[in-house]
Amino acid sequence: MFCYTEHIICIEDIVRFLLCVLEVEMSQLLQEIEALRKPMKELNDFIFDHPELGNEEFKAHELLTNLLEKEGFTVDREVSGLKTAFRAVYHVNGGGPNIGLLCEYDALEGLGHACGHNLQGPSICTAAIALKRTLQAPCTLVVYGTPAEETASGKLVMAREGVFDDLDLAFMMHGSDTTTVDGKSLALNLVNIKFHGKSAHAAIAPEKGISALDAVLLFFNGMEYLREHVPTEVRMHGIITDGGKAANIVPDYACTQWYIRSSSRIRLDEVVARVKDVAQGAALQVGATMEWEEVKAYDNKVNVQTLNDILLKNAEKVGTPEISEPRKVTGSTDFSSVTFRVPGACLRVKFVGKGVTSHSQEWLDNGKSQLAEDAIMYGAKGIALSVQEILETPGLLEKIKEDFKQAKENF
Repeated sequence: MFCYTEHIICIEDIVRFLLCVLEVEMSQLLQEIEALRKPMKELNDFIFDHPELGNEEFKAHELLTNLLEKEGFTVDREVSGLKTAFRAVYHVNGGGPNIGLLCEYDALEGLGHACGHNLQGPSICTAAIALKRTLQAPCTLVVYGTPAEETASGKLVMAREGVFDDLDLAFMMHGSDTTTVDGKSLALNLVNIKFHGKSAHAAIAPEKGISALDAVLLFFNGMEYLREHVPTEVRMHGIITDGGKAANIVPDYACTQWYIRSSSRIRLDEVVARVKDVAQGAALQVGATMEWEEVKAYDNKVNVQTLNDILLKNAEKVGTPEISEPRKVTGSTDFSSVTFRVPGACLRVKFVGKGVTSHSQEWLDNGKSQLAEDAIMYGAKGIALSVQEILETPGLLEKIKEDFKQAKENF
């Protein structure tokens, strides 16, 4: 105990008082989020009812940027030459650590919003607006609209231009069959391997031709042998996209497309170099030439367990359903182009039945459900509370950054 102006004050009383203050601040934050439930439900339903393909998300882009601008954010409506990308900035109490909040809003061709991207803009904007209205700790909130996740991967273009490099933290939300986070994601190279030969009549003068299709078939055989000599976590899968035009013509052109993945970008680069050698060898065997076209490349997620734990703890605190351990088996995501550069995490929020996968009719059927509406709110609450906790807890941001640095060095 200590004395101050004739009053005896217990340390325990001070702690209880500070905890009460913190609880009040938290409740104010959550109240602001709940106050946005109805308009964000309407925003979600509109985006769902008006699905737009990658780099064509003009309606969603306009609604989200107008919303943030009305809330006082400074909005760049075109980023990195992408007409449906945006960057919206708000300096809280003069600014401080840069907190990135990312959302997607593109749909699938023929399936609409069967990946649930309609949820993301409303959820992320809800978190950003509530934080802007209630935060006491100085920071800079940066909301990013990232188009074409399903196709051209807008985050890749933005990352190459350094759009995310000044962030201290990055957050996203996504619909899911359970509430979880990603323990990892796989680095990815998507390539088209094109073989060029020489056409000839397959019956009259086949000896005058060079079959590009033969090169593809030899390449597939070579890949099967290569599988024996790469780490077990490497994934390599491909299809023939062009094998010729007619059976009686020696094909002068053939093409195969491959996804090559690994949990480590460094390891993946080594594997990709070996795949390229296999392709070149296949071409040499038949006298064809090989053309290597890289369609896109994702980095692996650098996992920061401290950040994952904070997100799941706060998601549980607000009652988010069916919390599960971080996903151990994942594919690839262009969000890893951000989380390879800065500490980041994606909160995946349950809104479909367990075991139901994305890009399915079940996901589409739940896009405007009560579960979807609740997922928007749960995502916003979990992320907003995590941002508040990190900014208001001395040393926590520094610990997250150090964990990120060490995790990246391990790759």
